[in-house]
Amino acid sequence: MKMKKVLVPLSALTLLTSVLAACSNSNHDAKESGPASTSTPTSTSSTENKPSGSPATLTVEIFDRGIQGQPDLNNNTWTRYINEHFGKPNNAVVKFVPVPRSQEVDKLNVLMASGEAPDISFTYDNTTVYRYAKMNGIMQLNDLIAEHGKELTNYLGEKVLSYGVYNGKQMAIPAKRTSLAWGGMFIRKDWLDKLGLPLPTTRDELYNTLVAFRDKNPGGVDGVIPWGLAATGMNYGTGNLVDSFWEAQSEEEFVTVPGWLRPGNKEAMKFLNKLYNEKLISPDFALDKTAKQVDADVTNGKVGFFSANWDYPLRQNISEPLKANVPDANFVPIDTFKNDEGKYKKIAYNENGINIIIPKSSKNAELAIKYLNWMSSPDVLFFLQYGEEGVNHKMDDNGIPEVINQAGDNMQTSYLNLDYTLVVNGVELGDPEKNIKALAATAPGLEEVAEQSYKINTTDTYTGFYFDTPNEANIKFGKTLGDLNKQMTDKLISCKPSEFDNLYDKMVAEYMAAGGQAVTDESVKIYKAMQANKK
Repeated sequence: MKMKKVLVPLSALTLLTSVLAACSNSNHDAKESGPASTSTPTSTSSTENKPSGSPATLTVEIFDRGIQGQPDLNNNTWTRYINEHFGKPNNAVVKFVPVPRSQEVDKLNVLMASGEAPDISFTYDNTTVYRYAKMNGIMQLNDLIAEHGKELTNYLGEKVLSYGVYNGKQMAIPAKRTSLAWGGMFIRKDWLDKLGLPLPTTRDELYNTLVAFRDKNPGGVDGVIPWGLAATGMNYGTGNLVDSFWEAQSEEEFVTVPGWLRPGNKEAMKFLNKLYNEKLISPDFALDKTAKQVDADVTNGKVGFFSANWDYPLRQNISEPLKANVPDANFVPIDTFKNDEGKYKKIAYNENGINIIIPKSSKNAELAIKYLNWMSSPDVLFFLQYGEEGVNHKMDDNGIPEVINQAGDNMQTSYLNLDYTLVVNGVELGDPEKNIKALAATAPGLEEVAEQSYKINTTDTYTGFYFDTPNEANIKFGKTLGDLNKQMTDKLISCKPSEFDNLYDKMVAEYMAAGGQAVTDESVKIYKAMQANKK
């Protein structure tokens, strides 16, 4: 299998490639050479001319991740700091508008349609930004950034900002990532040890391991689940298994053709169908649309293998209950889906993260840019991510800050307060090596596992191809195709083996007729134009 550095449009991927999201644990870079000062930051130059009169209310979207025991998302250590150090100097009140993480696009669409979207809204979905840019539903930001966003511009840099340019205009402000690892795969090492099995390094070895988990139940649990899976969505996907089946394609084909038509994709889905029908996958995965059931299965010690974000088993809501329920449980990262080139190809993040937009309905666009500009200060970012030393974090012997996990006001409901530090997806210490060590430090006792997982999931990677022109067909059909992706994946995994071939061909034909062909044709057109412009 010969393939150049593989670039792929996220819209063309099936959701089998671990679209995790993105989301829950992204990261970005900074220009500072080490940890910022732990002294409490003050307001920046954006507040030199302090406004007077009644305070303005700046509304800012925030993900509600539904974490047990989470604080009031509008009244906690971090929101009070924001209102004290940005709000008061700018005669403003910053009010956060919670949006369920699992429904972020749908909820944003409702808010935009009703004219009630927060002044600062955001989405990980590029198609949504394309659509609102085309509809003239969001503000063009070039002038506002030029006047009020000097620190924001310096922090993000030209490359990151370019991901928010549509038809030559800055329509979105992408966050910056400091870590590019995406998905990961994890297996119960203690189960392997009990069975005398090595870490599986190929699909066949993993299959044999899953069978052994099913038949020998090394955990002695009621209802053992060899592979924990949830309905296609944020977590508990199929990792890079599908990628490992893909055959050679030209770069143009790879970045323009939907995953459903990629050579080898059907065989990948058939393999997953085989696993499901042999009771090697969560039996009711298609009903588990929030992943709460598989979370419970993992933390109760029933699951032997799963794929999710590269750091998922290190997170407090997984690692702590698992340790309490099954003290000897030991999930370790593995690379097991090798392709016919002997590579473990997997997708990684681009340098850009979440897309920040300002709706046309906003009356506070200038204040919104000032807020993001204020947030771009190294001192502000450090405090929002780490808080006060001795209270919210401690420093290790290498000068790496480590968050002190807490409940109540001091709880961080996302990794390093990702949801409150919009200009950066993840830890920001100004040095890539320190960033990774700081990420690892968020999982005390599991630092080595974290660094190993990061290394595995930044090896043999490809990134999403960036089309410099909005795909009109994708704007029109993207939501429909995204929903179809999920339905197709779940149905094809769980159907009867005798029905698989006909169902696959039928659903792929329906997908292409529902907009897949139109998106492909437009992608080819844009790709060819981009290549021609390089000559």
